[in-house]
Amino acid sequence: MKKTIIPIGPYHPLQEEPEYFTLTVDGETVVDIDAEIGYNHRGIEKLSELKNFDQSTFVIERICGICSTSHPYAYVRALEDIAGVEVPPRARYIRTIIAEGERLHSHLLWLGLAGHFLGYNTVYMWAWKLREEILDVMEIVSGNRNNYAMFRPGGVRRDINPDDIPIVLKKIKKIVPTLTMLHKAVRDDPVLHARTKGIGVLTKEESINFSALGPTSRASGVARDVRKDTVYGAYHEMDWKMIVTENGDVFDKVVVRMLEMLETIKILQYCFTHLPAGPIDSGLKGIPAGEGIGTHEAPRGETFHYVRSDGTNRPVRHKVRAPTFMNLPTYKATVKGSQLADAVIILAAIDPCYCCTERMAIRDPGGKRLFDGRELVALSQRKSKLVQEQLGIRELPLDALGQVAP
Repeated sequence: MKKTIIPIGPYHPLQEEPEYFTLTVDGETVVDIDAEIGYNHRGIEKLSELKNFDQSTFVIERICGICSTSHPYAYVRALEDIAGVEVPPRARYIRTIIAEGERLHSHLLWLGLAGHFLGYNTVYMWAWKLREEILDVMEIVSGNRNNYAMFRPGGVRRDINPDDIPIVLKKIKKIVPTLTMLHKAVRDDPVLHARTKGIGVLTKEESINFSALGPTSRASGVARDVRKDTVYGAYHEMDWKMIVTENGDVFDKVVVRMLEMLETIKILQYCFTHLPAGPIDSGLKGIPAGEGIGTHEAPRGETFHYVRSDGTNRPVRHKVRAPTFMNLPTYKATVKGSQLADAVIILAAIDPCYCCTERMAIRDPGGKRLFDGRELVALSQRKSKLVQEQLGIRELPLDALGQVAP
């Protein structure tokens, strides 16, 4: 039978963000896959290097809207690694609360979308209804439903009002029965089993070889979680379980996230009821010269930030590695041999976040650098001016950094 090329993307109803995949199919069977990234590059790392250390916290919070606190968490840990500063206990607990609230609403968002992709819109509606409760909690605690702006080098920006704690605990407790019901529905529903069991299997060996992260790796039997492997936040001060399953298929990826949500609720309840007294900031005034790394177990896996400082008030180099950058290549292992109807479900099972992943690489076969940073900015500005002229849009005045002037 003649092989056929089928494109998915860069714009597709089941992809929240642009990415381009080329499937090679023999009949209805996928025999090969290729991926092209670079449709969503925003130059966040370069922007961070143009800001001071405190301003960069807000810039990188915009890397992703769903896991908006994961990147600031890893970033401030990198700065604290350089400065050798200890975060006060109360600040560590508040950081853990924000991080776990984000994990809960992120997993619920993914669960709802998974139900929608499978045509199970009851799961979609229930999961997103629960997510609203968690977003309400985040708004009570931080003032924002997303992009919480809570992190700063050395601590957190805002304290938690003691009067709010009974309210948020009540809201968190309220979602447990429904979440348990959803877990039972997923565990027992024969239609969901037919669509997810044995589909898109990532073996333990493949997971290790691809360096997969988060629920993608834990569903394949790899017990890896930054919250357990590294002492940070308040995670080491409480008892909670790392969820690991063995089958590596789409069903196990669902189960891992479902059970992780119940563990996250335990963590949140512990942090709110054991929130220590004391300051929320270590009083860090500057970052010395040096290099630092910071990690955090984001909803999709380990987020990694590297920062280099020369002793001034801004990073010389800021490097970001998001978990989807590591998990996306596993698609080559999981989709081959599958049916075409399952290809997008298998991709969605890793909970891809392309706005976190995206970066741009300009390659020269001779190994020479083609453009430096200023030349790339100039190219972008010229292209923007050309598009404005073509569309008849009034040109906006730009300052020296290429930003719209006041």
